[in-house]
Amino acid sequence: MTYTGEVKPGGPADVRELPHLTITKVAVDEKMANNAYLLACRATGEQLLVDAADEPDVLEALIGDHGLATIVTTHQHWDHHRALSEVARATGAEVVAGAPDADAITDQTGVEVTRRVEDGDTVTVGNATLEVIRVTGHTPGSICLLYRDPEGSPHLFTGDSLFPGGVGNTFGDADAFASLIDDVEAKLFGALPDDTWFYPGHGDDSTLGSERPHLAEWRERGW
Repeated sequence: MTYTGEVKPGGPADVRELPHLTITKVAVDEKMANNAYLLACRATGEQLLVDAADEPDVLEALIGDHGLATIVTTHQHWDHHRALSEVARATGAEVVAGAPDADAITDQTGVEVTRRVEDGDTVTVGNATLEVIRVTGHTPGSICLLYRDPEGSPHLFTGDSLFPGGVGNTFGDADAFASLIDDVEAKLFGALPDDTWFYPGHGDDSTLGSERPHLAEWRERGW
């Protein structure tokens, strides 16, 4: 496997070929260094974009002539949907977000969230199914997407809820942090194996096994 998940704004995308799904990771915006992920079903060619964060020209070049069926926005923060209006308009893609964040995304972008999802819902890309996991704390409606590869390890797209080294920022709100660390521990680490590879909204990827030994430390430090 040559995929590393190490990408930088202005640099090339990194591509991971799974048996049934291709994952293309790209970083956009030099200042914020957001990650966007293009998922393509290898059987049907259907594509889904996780976070139209910025630089619509870069994202549309990745999408190419294959079209885009769906855009999933992991949460309402502005840096994760700056290209949403342009990419949605150019592709006609369905716009999906966690229900508690949907109104804020619509207000900020002018794009109607056409499907509001909750914990336990699914989103499809061709023959592949992504499970929605709501992780409350970074924002009220933050969601993760889980792909259970039938021939390998699970793959988890975490937005800004989980990074290598800790959970997402809760901006000094102790209740939000408690909700976030509880959800991350129960719904992610408590439900998925160590070989689950996760893809965050900024920076490099990691596995749950690499981060699991530090859960108690994260809870103790409060961020």
